Amino acid sequence: MKSLAGLLPFIAPYKRLIGAGFLTFFIARFFEVSSYYLVALGLDTIGTLVADEVPEYGLGIITIGIIVSVLMRFLFVVYARRAVRRAGMAVSYDLRQKLYSVVQRQGSDFFARMGIGDIMTRAIQDISLIQRLVAFGSIQIVIMVYAPLYGVSAMMYKSSSLTLMIVPILPAILYYGWWMSKSLAETSQAVQQGLSDLSAHVQENLSGIRTVQAMAQEENEITRFWVTNNAYGEAFYDQARVNSLMSAWMPFLAAVAQLMILTYGGNQVLKGEMTVGDLVFFLACLNMLLQPIRMAGMFANLLLRGAVATRRLYEIFDSEPEIADQPSGQTPAQIRGEFEIRHLSYTYPRAAEPVLKDVSLRIRAGESVAIVGRVGSGKSTLLKMFTRMLDTPPGTLFLDGHDIRDYPLKQIRREIAQVLQDPFLFGEPLRNNISYDDPERHLDVIWDSAEAAALRSTIEEFPLQMETLVGERGVTLSGGQKQRATLARGLIRQAPVLILDDCFSSVDTETEEHILSRLKQMRSSMTTILVSHRVSTLRHADRIVVLQEGEIVETGSHEELLRLNGIYAELERAQTLGSDNQPLPEQQP
Repeated sequence: MKSLAGLLPFIAPYKRLIGAGFLTFFIARFFEVSSYYLVALGLDTIGTLVADEVPEYGLGIITIGIIVSVLMRFLFVVYARRAVRRAGMAVSYDLRQKLYSVVQRQGSDFFARMGIGDIMTRAIQDISLIQRLVAFGSIQIVIMVYAPLYGVSAMMYKSSSLTLMIVPILPAILYYGWWMSKSLAETSQAVQQGLSDLSAHVQENLSGIRTVQAMAQEENEITRFWVTNNAYGEAFYDQARVNSLMSAWMPFLAAVAQLMILTYGGNQVLKGEMTVGDLVFFLACLNMLLQPIRMAGMFANLLLRGAVATRRLYEIFDSEPEIADQPSGQTPAQIRGEFEIRHLSYTYPRAAEPVLKDVSLRIRAGESVAIVGRVGSGKSTLLKMFTRMLDTPPGTLFLDGHDIRDYPLKQIRREIAQVLQDPFLFGEPLRNNISYDDPERHLDVIWDSAEAAALRSTIEEFPLQMETLVGERGVTLSGGQKQRATLARGLIRQAPVLILDDCFSSVDTETEEHILSRLKQMRSSMTTILVSHRVSTLRHADRIVVLQEGEIVETGSHEELLRLNGIYAELERAQTLGSDNQPLPEQQP
């Protein structure tokens, strides 16, 4: 119940709709009891006519009463079911919106802890369970409350002695239901977790299907999937076993109560203490009383799975964003692009060593700065801090003279365009991918950005040109084409700051020269920060920063660093004599 209490804020906006459903269900139950009563009265009337006696009511009037009662019950039930189902759909809609908005603001630690497949299972399967709980669970709650209320009242009215006969069996039924519900809760949790594991496994496998096929690991992956699938199947079997026990024993106990009433009530009819109609009416009301008992297994299953689903959703809802968005209100409305780093050190959570050590650097507005270093030297970490994908300690990173933590996140990420090392494209036309942040841009502007990224001639070769679908993650394009498409997406924004994270690695040197020359023309007065391992790329920057094991060891222009004859000069010699992708050499003692 503690877990289910978390649904109250989502149910509250629709309490009138649910209340209207409950009220109409209450009225529908009244007409249901009325129809039972009229049927019983009709039986007694037939018996009176058979005995050649004058009945109190005619069969015609009773028949019309039964038809009206059944029709009215039908109309009220239809309205009530529509009301609670609409409420269930609305609650699930709000839950999905909430989950999506929370996930959008999470950082890398969150996604390292929670897989994409797991999140998708919670967004689809768990919320569907809650939708069923609100819609169908509401109906079952009504049955649990209204059926015994009407049933016991009518039974007491007809025969208090018969009613008291079934009282001793009710505590046994309730205790059994409570005892079995604990096992059902545990198995429900296992089933939901197993489904999450299954979804995560499938999502990960299909995302890397090319790697699996390239390394001929299909059979191994099928075996690994069998293990995950088997674990889910066993958990589901355990849940079905517990639920089947409840579903089998509850009707059995209800049948025992009916047998007791039929035996004792039949004797009363034979003695003339009750009419046949009274006994039929009593059994119909008893059926209303026992209906919740028959459905107890189904209701407990629905309730407990809904509680587990709610608890799993709140594991996401309660996750605080790693990057706090708390603007001071004192920052400028427009970013110029001047950065200053003051004695910045950074250690990843659960890491033993810092990835950045006492880094100090100033980047002037309008300057182009290149960063180079071996793998693990801290380049990408530093770039992520410029857009607050990672948070810096207070007083260590300043943007236009203000601590970067004082800026609104939306402004930073709107005015600092970043082209990531791993090119990601959506499964949409090229036009939508390039103009992702503003789909209403004029087509000429999109073509201009494609030209700047040396992509225009490639797109013109496609039959549909800008309307070409690139497939999921850009699977229909080559590595270089994907990099240039994501570069065009960054260039089109004309942001005050552009960050390029090694986005020329799959581009040939001739195309790279074309892009860099256009880049220099377009962004002569705007800040550009780039990471690359190629000297052919680095030499175009106004200043080059060399990182070594998290520290800045060299800084200067291309010519200055060559004269320094240090790490950068050795890199230049290695690439001149070897390939452009030669790794950075070790620092000389």
